[in-house]
Amino acid sequence: MEYMTDIEIAQACQKERIGAVAERAGIPEEYLELYGNYKAKVDYKFLRDSADKPDGKLILVTAITPTPAGEGKTTTSVGLTDGLRKIGKRSMGALREPSLGPVFGIKGGAAGGGHAQVVPMEDINLHFTGDFHAIGAANNLLAAMLDNHIQQGNSLGIDPKQITWKRAVDMNDRQLRHIVDGLGGRMQGVPREDGFEITVASEVMAVLCLASDIMDLKARLARIIVGYTYDGRPVTAHDLKAEGAMAALLKDALKPNLVQTLEGTPVFIHGGPFANIAHGCNSITATRMALKCADYVVTEAGFAADLGAEKFLDIKCRMAGLRPSAVVVVATVRALKYHGGVPKAELNAENLEALEAGLPNLLQHVGNIKDVFGLPCVVAINAFPTDTKAELDLVERKCRSLGVNVALSEVWAKGGEGGRALAEEVVRLCEEPNDFRQSYELDMGIMDKLKAICTKVYHADGVQLVGNAVKQIKQLEDLGFGDLPICMAKTQYSFSDDPALLGAPRGFTVTVRNLKVCAGAGFIVALTGDIMTMPGLPKIPAAEKIDVDENGVISGLF
Repeated sequence: MEYMTDIEIAQACQKERIGAVAERAGIPEEYLELYGNYKAKVDYKFLRDSADKPDGKLILVTAITPTPAGEGKTTTSVGLTDGLRKIGKRSMGALREPSLGPVFGIKGGAAGGGHAQVVPMEDINLHFTGDFHAIGAANNLLAAMLDNHIQQGNSLGIDPKQITWKRAVDMNDRQLRHIVDGLGGRMQGVPREDGFEITVASEVMAVLCLASDIMDLKARLARIIVGYTYDGRPVTAHDLKAEGAMAALLKDALKPNLVQTLEGTPVFIHGGPFANIAHGCNSITATRMALKCADYVVTEAGFAADLGAEKFLDIKCRMAGLRPSAVVVVATVRALKYHGGVPKAELNAENLEALEAGLPNLLQHVGNIKDVFGLPCVVAINAFPTDTKAELDLVERKCRSLGVNVALSEVWAKGGEGGRALAEEVVRLCEEPNDFRQSYELDMGIMDKLKAICTKVYHADGVQLVGNAVKQIKQLEDLGFGDLPICMAKTQYSFSDDPALLGAPRGFTVTVRNLKVCAGAGFIVALTGDIMTMPGLPKIPAAEKIDVDENGVISGLF
């Protein structure tokens, strides 16, 4: 059987005009700022004016540790949102925006797949409403003002060797990771080592996603630390008088973007920090707006539950005062067999032994959600035609032993209709009482918070600090940052900091080699392993297959 590609399915969809979608969500026309016929920004004043409305139920979609076999987390999120509407519930999605780097690289977009997509998928995956360009511009304005200050006399006494702020571009470009700039003579700037991060790794992205309103955005931008003086004092964006201009660049980017699923269900898509580098969730503004518009809101956290979900629950929920009602853990039989040692080329064949060997990865994520965070959850098996009844029965039996139900999700093939069973289980879980809690308390020391995440969530034996990390913990605590939450920068491919350790490894120690404060975002980043903030393109980048015809119709985009 020959299947339509994602882009062919999306282009065949009869989209509704965005005004009708907004009306369905209860958003009056005066709050809409149209970007063509099928997407719009919603003024953040809508959130202020909706303060008296009750909040809906918040459902988090997360997943097992990612594999080359794919898990379909965004597809499941979109299909569940449609599935809830199919069973008569007023539902809405709140998802992240894709980064151009992975779209042109290897990961793909973030608009879902098959018959569970958000549209217009081409726009969403390519530029969208320009939010990421605004974030990059604000990031680079701060970098330019920093270097200009040094060039113009350096009255703040900034040490060029202790500058921590990098430039940003929304593209996978390894050539820019480590550079030397300011060359060419006295009038061309001060020569120094520098580098670029991908825009989704910029602290400005995290600030935009965690800001509660425009004034909070400006206050957070002001607190960003760009480097240190010769005598070790932090230098902020406020010291450079940069926050006002940065906020001016970001005032429209702060407004959530409204689109629709293939079935016309309203979805906010806004913000996109990476979960292996930053906190991996869509914006607080979009989530709060969605909760005022629907009885059930489906949101997603990046990568697996040890990264995206942990940060969603420990950072975003804490900062925004959010309380999830249920969690969906997405898995595939194919991915579980990969965790059990089966090569990618052999995943279509039934292999109960490998499946049983890979199941601890799923069960550990489920156990963490239930036992560490105190939330009810359901396992969504993203169905593939090669899944056998024996394999599906084995997954269901193992999950039931933990008191967790399994729902077969067929949203890729059937859209919302294929998400009915999952939607019904989610609604049931939302009515259950829960004992939601974070994995650590903020008043614990930095080291104790690191140990809590690594031992409770990753199931490591402990934490080892190397290099400057010991000195950095003392420095951060002395500067008054000890009560901030921790944002782990860790490989997404393992519970450990070693991407080769699949499944649910034991007997390992997490090595933290560097800690830095993101004072604007309001968290401390702990870097483990070999995490890079600027990816590179693969040998055959996806960009080679993308094209556009004389009518402006895009092809090759998934």
